[in-house]
Amino acid sequence: MMRAIGVQGGTGPASALFEEQVARPTPAAGEILIRVRAAGVNRPDISQREGNYPPPPGASPVIGLEVAGEVAALGERAARWAIGDRVTALLPGGGYAGYAIVDARHALPIPDDMSFEQAAGLPETIFTVWANLFEKGRLTAGETALIHGGNSGIGVTAIQMAKAAGARVIATCRGSEKAQKAAQVGADIVIDVTTQDFAAVVTDAGGADVVLDIAGGSYFEGNIAALKPDGRLAQIALLDGGKVMLDLMPLLFKRLTITGSTLRARPADEKARLTRAIEDVVWPWVRSGLVRPPIDRIFPLENAQHAHEYLENGSQFGKIVLTL
Repeated sequence: MMRAIGVQGGTGPASALFEEQVARPTPAAGEILIRVRAAGVNRPDISQREGNYPPPPGASPVIGLEVAGEVAALGERAARWAIGDRVTALLPGGGYAGYAIVDARHALPIPDDMSFEQAAGLPETIFTVWANLFEKGRLTAGETALIHGGNSGIGVTAIQMAKAAGARVIATCRGSEKAQKAAQVGADIVIDVTTQDFAAVVTDAGGADVVLDIAGGSYFEGNIAALKPDGRLAQIALLDGGKVMLDLMPLLFKRLTITGSTLRARPADEKARLTRAIEDVVWPWVRSGLVRPPIDRIFPLENAQHAHEYLENGSQFGKIVLTL
């Protein structure tokens, strides 16, 4: 048996989360069992707690999409890894627990100088940013990226990854304190959306080649206005709502591309391809320290409900992590 966080009733407030004992999983062929030392907390976890983001078929019903820990057991054909290896991994579910099963191809080695807590905050954000800002958004050196939510885990990771790739970064935040911190992690221009019109500021700064947006809703029109000709909008979340009015004329005249995606339900082979690309391109940035998203707060596993409440409050800068 092992510790895990369950959900009472399947929906409801953060107080619905509780600690329980569940059976420890056994790795099948191609899988590894990780003894979890830390687990990242992300907004999709809140959606699952509320009943709006169920795990894909065959995945653990336990909340949690990223962990760091040690390899505790190997299934057949998981030859890359050895018992005791320090790894961080992207999961389809099961992170808020003492042990987690993962496809061996979806794990990455933790740098020697990195803590489990720091490593646990990497996979979900790095995979999301790589797949959307770089693959779908096609961001290259010398271009300008507009990154919304520059205080979030996704935001700070995107700022650091874009800078590591040689891009100019414009970030938005809510409040001057978060704006100052976004500048400290590398953003060239930071916009406080509580006092500034981000579309006007970005346009005055020459426009954006790529927009990475977690908001949707009222941000959509400004995103279209801020994009340069041949610009790309990568929509990855809808915190401000999913209903927008779309004037198609700017899309035609500016030759814009709009993409949307989620990560969790992608096929295992596709996630394995992403893992290989990230290890080749992004992991050298991680090892060198160019990409090290700050950890805002660490909660013990049994206080997962407080971690969710803190994330929902929106006051964090960087990642929130559970530790075991």
